[in-house]
Amino acid sequence: MVSGGAAPPLVGFIVARTVGNAVVRNTARRRLRHLMRPHLDRLPAGSLLVVRANPSAGTARPDELAADLESALDRLLRPASKGRR
Repeated sequence: MVSGGAAPPLVGFIVARTVGNAVVRNTARRRLRHLMRPHLDRLPAGSLLVVRANPSAGTARPDELAADLESALDRLLRPASKGRR
């Protein structure tokens, strides 16, 4: 349990069979988990995030996967404009 009553952010990963066989899926999941660790401090305390791997994640180069994940996080954490609801 975290002191101060603030729960840490939790991140889950969905890697479907369309990504590849079990070895490819587990490799993609481990890569995503490794890439996500440095970004946990960007998430609000107590938040829940689910990362879904697209089929191309199984064959993506590490730098491509990192760039895609960072881009998705940037879009997620961008403040909403006043025109959107």
